[in-house]
Amino acid sequence: MQKPGVRTGRPRASRARSGISGAAALISAAALVVSAAPAHAAATPPPPPPGGVVPGQRTATPALVEGLREPVKATGSAADAARAHLVEKRSRYRIADPQRDLRPLSTTAAGTSETVRLQQRHRGVEVLGGQYVVRMERKDGKRVVTGTSGKYFTGLSTGVEPGVGEDLAVERAVEAAEARLGTGRFGRDDGTEDGGSPAAAPLTGTARGLVVLPRGAGVLTHHVTVRGTDPATGEPVLREVYVDAQAGYPVLQYSGIKTFGAPAARTPGAVGRAADDPAPGDPGGVSGSGVRLDGKQVELKLTLDESRKEYLLRDTSRMRDSTGNVLATWDARGMNVGDVSGTWPDGIKEFGSATAAFGKEATEAGAVDAHWAAGKVYDYYKEVHGRNSLNGRGMTVNSLVGVTNYGQPYVNAFWDGTKMVYGNGDAEYRPLSAGLDVVGHEMTHGVVENSANLVYAGQSGAMNEAIADYFGNAIKTDAAGIPMDSPDSGLLGDTLCRTKSPRECAIRDLNDGRTTSKSFLGVGFATDNGGVHLNSTIFSGALWDIREDVGRTLADKIVYKALTEYLTPLDGFTEGRAAVLAAAGALGVSAKDLATVTRSFNAHGIVPGWEQAIGVDSDQLLGRLNITDSNTGSGGGWWAVSKSDETGAEPYSIWAGRADGTGEKKLISPNDGRYHVNPATDGKTVVWAAHGPGGVELLSRPLAGGPVKKLWRNRKSIYDLRVENGVVAFSASIRTGVALRVAYLRPGDEEPTWMNTGGRRNATAMPSLAGGKLSYAKRSYTRPTGFTYAVEVRDIATGATTVMPQLGKPINVGPTAITGKHVYWLADEVEDQGQRAVRRANLDGSGVVDLSKERGPDALYATDLTASDEAVTVTSQVPAVPGGQSGNETLSKLWQFSADGTHRGRVSCNRGEQSAAAAAGGRRVIWVDATTGYGDLVTRGRPAGNCG
Repeated sequence: MQKPGVRTGRPRASRARSGISGAAALISAAALVVSAAPAHAAATPPPPPPGGVVPGQRTATPALVEGLREPVKATGSAADAARAHLVEKRSRYRIADPQRDLRPLSTTAAGTSETVRLQQRHRGVEVLGGQYVVRMERKDGKRVVTGTSGKYFTGLSTGVEPGVGEDLAVERAVEAAEARLGTGRFGRDDGTEDGGSPAAAPLTGTARGLVVLPRGAGVLTHHVTVRGTDPATGEPVLREVYVDAQAGYPVLQYSGIKTFGAPAARTPGAVGRAADDPAPGDPGGVSGSGVRLDGKQVELKLTLDESRKEYLLRDTSRMRDSTGNVLATWDARGMNVGDVSGTWPDGIKEFGSATAAFGKEATEAGAVDAHWAAGKVYDYYKEVHGRNSLNGRGMTVNSLVGVTNYGQPYVNAFWDGTKMVYGNGDAEYRPLSAGLDVVGHEMTHGVVENSANLVYAGQSGAMNEAIADYFGNAIKTDAAGIPMDSPDSGLLGDTLCRTKSPRECAIRDLNDGRTTSKSFLGVGFATDNGGVHLNSTIFSGALWDIREDVGRTLADKIVYKALTEYLTPLDGFTEGRAAVLAAAGALGVSAKDLATVTRSFNAHGIVPGWEQAIGVDSDQLLGRLNITDSNTGSGGGWWAVSKSDETGAEPYSIWAGRADGTGEKKLISPNDGRYHVNPATDGKTVVWAAHGPGGVELLSRPLAGGPVKKLWRNRKSIYDLRVENGVVAFSASIRTGVALRVAYLRPGDEEPTWMNTGGRRNATAMPSLAGGKLSYAKRSYTRPTGFTYAVEVRDIATGATTVMPQLGKPINVGPTAITGKHVYWLADEVEDQGQRAVRRANLDGSGVVDLSKERGPDALYATDLTASDEAVTVTSQVPAVPGGQSGNETLSKLWQFSADGTHRGRVSCNRGEQSAAAAAGGRRVIWVDATTGYGDLVTRGRPAGNCG
């Protein structure tokens, strides 16, 4: 849970920076960016089974089959029986060899029912999200299949021999994660030159093996997990990155940390005890007490540790008769959140007390709340759903309480795949464990991960959040006795505040009335993991309506059954609707209740094909780019952009067209297996970077046609490309640990001319090129002064450099934009919530003025800019209002100023994320717009004005 509107220190660098545009990523309506091509249909389709069938999308295997009563002849395990059924009914499922291509993942039994999850493997390699579920009933030793569901991708044919090794994949994954996080507009400062310390330790990557992304015929990737701390925010980093195994280009990444709000490890245990081993001490446990942060005294289940002579927040009672594992609450006070995510920190201990009555210290740390609430959530799942702990098999439940952000308040909570972590709160927000709904939310993420394992990105991630919200809030409302018809029943996080009312404090409201048609926000994966919090209440709102209308008990059973027996990792809103309806039908609900469930989804706009109803006020130039981390280019009346195919399977190619939308589009780059990204054009030539296994090449080609020319080669990525009359400018780092440098190549140059800065910690970055002049931002380091920032203009013909005067003392600058008349840049001079000034100067450095000031009611939270002679267009992302919910107003939007600053207005009123903008002459702008749920290249010839 992240406190809306609260930022610490400086804002993170723009994700729309050239070369690291996040919104260019496709956000599939079905979840993530993956889809599979259909297998060839049989000449005569087989007859449908006796129940209902929902066809799969781009796969011959049905997404859902219900109403079956088909005996299974096979004996043995449930997994054996499930695969035997798929073999016997091969004509229905179109799975060529279930025994070979489906690996048993888990079997869940409840009464006479059995649910088997099977993981798809293509030629022995796991397929991301390829999971098929077989539901059966077992009685008197015999099994009957009652239904199936999931995704088995029948169109896969890719080879599985990688062309690049794990070492290169890890290097590319870390570089991509750093870029996506905005590790510095100037590149990461490693602090090695003068013995200084970097702002944060470098991110590290761990190879996890090969994985096939089910796009088209399949994309073979190296799966790399990247860990560390975001230096801009102090937030923990745990990113799953998938690197094309033939070209070495990162094609997908998303966060593995599941937070309450939008943002070789040692296992925990006492005295080295493994997390899932029985706990020492009194096997029967001890009853004690403590006072919650709301002042209520509660019973706590404890263990008396003879060695420490203390009572510990270690509950041995709940799983005493099964695995003997525990619910334990650990003292992580003062530890940085980045040091506890995805790993077990050394030296921490379970909270202890000399008596069984825990005192004020445990209360104020949030330890009493965390321990009491963990027990309540465990009891709910055990008593209501028969589930023994988060994995259903009695795993240890560990809670870390009191983590900070480098010693400062950390107002969030998350599940990292092994444990719950709760922030220490601040002057207004209590420690995050103070909310039973927060604890229920995070523990439910553990339940989701150990059942449907909904991928935490895009729509599947929004459903992951929605289900966590649903059960977290269900547990809280039931425990507090809140009537379901109360207007406050849908509030989450409402008990966290010290002074605000519950409604003012709430982070989300499941009764907010959001719908797909009016509220769905299309964003890239760099923003809220593709909208996992932004869009979650559309789906959780439907679930909460069901609970209000059919009752707590039945609704909870329906949603739990859908989660554990129907949903699979890549399901989106439409599949989620189908799963809940199927689960309701399987539970034998009345026709009236089934109609209520259907009506709830309809009311929130979750109906088949809902994505087609989203409107925009822009003109599409090129639809469904299906790319990630590539910028756009524009000049001389033309645009240039990267694009994959309709499935997102092909390596990216460069396309170009006229900015006004007329004429035919042109394929510029070769389809040679490399990823061609970050194009720029001046209307005569297109330049771009080509990523392959041997490195990154800077290429060019005339728009009129002709051969592709290699200009330069680098091992690492090339950013911020610009071109004018044969001169090419860019920024790059030539080796790991060296900050970015700006360079340019003139026609005939074999090596770039670098804007050298002298020293590893110094940097130049974010160039712009016009009229034979190059502008760029500069960072310089001296001791003991530290970093200073400037904007410079280099006359390429003469080599003369002009330093632009500032109006104050910047703590950061850039990006820059230069035209034939002016230089524009963003200036940050105040430690605030992220506002930046939009500054302009004449080319000789005179006439410095702010078109938009850093302070004041109209200040922009600017992250990027682009300019023509007539106007400057600024990308701005407004933070959420404290105590409010993130929405359209918090997404990246484009603002345009006239060159003299007298006119200001929005470029477009589209409600999705707008990024990677490029001035296209006059007041026309092109950009990547995610409103429709896809990354589309769009344009407007004139601003939309006031969107209020």
